Amino acid sequence: MIRHTLLHPQLLAALASSGHGGQVLLADGNYPYTTIKPPQAEIVYLNLSPGLVGVDDVLRALLDTVVVESATVMRSPDGDPVPAHDDYRALLGPGVAIREAERFDFYDEVRRPSVATVVATADTRICANLLLTIGVRAPDA
Repeated sequence: MIRHTLLHPQLLAALASSGHGGQVLLADGNYPYTTIKPPQAEIVYLNLSPGLVGVDDVLRALLDTVVVESATVMRSPDGDPVPAHDDYRALLGPGVAIREAERFDFYDEVRRPSVATVVATADTRICANLLLTIGVRAPDA
């Protein structure tokens, strides 16, 4: 599954051990990542200062490293569009299904045992959380 350019050792190890169907949460700077996660999920701290590092930055590195099968985003409480979600759609491309979930439904999904890794970012955008499901690498031809 690993492709190559991601350099963060802890994140590489977490991705390598996730496997097909494993999930990775890219948490924005407002997400309660220490309390809303399954007990076994490893936290990777990339939240240097507000805006550094953002979910988009982490997503770009992950897309060069693993295959993403699907994604879930947190819906805005007022139902308004979330600009970060447009960025995710553009980065993930048309082949990756993106589903929206209400805040507390999203939290319930993140508590599932399939969530192996939580990446704490410093993304300051509202509802910028992104839950990724790892896919499979196509067999070599």
